Amino acid sequence: MAQKRASISDIAKELNLAVSTVSRALSGHSRISEATRKRVWKLAEQLNYQPNHLAAALRKGRSNTLGVIVPHIDGYFFSQVMKGAEAVANRAGFNVLLCQSNEDYGQEQKNVDTMINAQVDGIMVSVARTTHDYKHFDKIKKRDIPLVFFDRILDSPEVNAVELDDFQGGYQSTKHLLEQGCRRIAHFGGPQHLNIYINRFGGYRQALLEYGIPVEEELVLFSEMWEADGRTGMEQLLALPKPPEAVFSASDFSMVGAMRVLKERKLRIPEDIALSGFSNESFTLLTEPNLTSVDQCCEEMGLAAMRLLLEMVQEHEQAPRKIVIQPRLMKRESSLWHQRP
Repeated sequence: MAQKRASISDIAKELNLAVSTVSRALSGHSRISEATRKRVWKLAEQLNYQPNHLAAALRKGRSNTLGVIVPHIDGYFFSQVMKGAEAVANRAGFNVLLCQSNEDYGQEQKNVDTMINAQVDGIMVSVARTTHDYKHFDKIKKRDIPLVFFDRILDSPEVNAVELDDFQGGYQSTKHLLEQGCRRIAHFGGPQHLNIYINRFGGYRQALLEYGIPVEEELVLFSEMWEADGRTGMEQLLALPKPPEAVFSASDFSMVGAMRVLKERKLRIPEDIALSGFSNESFTLLTEPNLTSVDQCCEEMGLAAMRLLLEMVQEHEQAPRKIVIQPRLMKRESSLWHQRP
């Protein structure tokens, strides 16, 4: 005879908890303590509990699907964000529909329409690099679909968002180079309509200001932050009468191009030019030397963004919330300038 399927009620009775408490614990609700969540999940696994997603969806009038729109899924950052987001969503009994804008504004508009047509219960978005107009997100709000921005977010107090403290990341990276003894520090910056690049540049300026060093226009180069941009930027810096002693890049990708130029010119890293990037891409441990970079805590961001979205879906909370995650500077050989012979 087949074993009876365990239910939330069975778990609640066994642990002497309310059914609503067990339900929230299983969905990763932030109001339930970690200890209670662990107790519930431990017993759920022992009883081989399987949530009946279809029945729940029919009762609540939901699709039990959450949408995520990202600029791209290649590279380390967004793939790890998705890892964290999907873990939370799946544990709560939701499926995830993923769309890529490929950094294209027009495609991002189509992604929004796709999500609405799929009747998703909520949407997470990191905006495309080419997005300057955000009116297409009004379609989501008009349909009362919970919306959470992450990483690249709208500059508005009315949005729900999870972001890294990019200002602090830029500040820590630049201050680290200053502490190594570098004074002439260049910056590779990204498009200045995006919050992440605005704030990373702001952190760079603040660190220089604290050391009484002016920002020199010839040392600040803005681009789309691809590898080719890093190559072009480094060639431009090396052509200066007085090249920089260090470079802080708002992206690891552009730094790869810069490193190749330095190696072609037989210049040493960090002895001739110290380098520090941003994002802690997996390849930073494969470069020679290993690249100092700011860790964006991407999986943590995915977890936080999806938890916030689920709270909005389940509780219909309307008050805007913004969660800020603190970065970590991963100090490696490429920036240890003071160790020069």
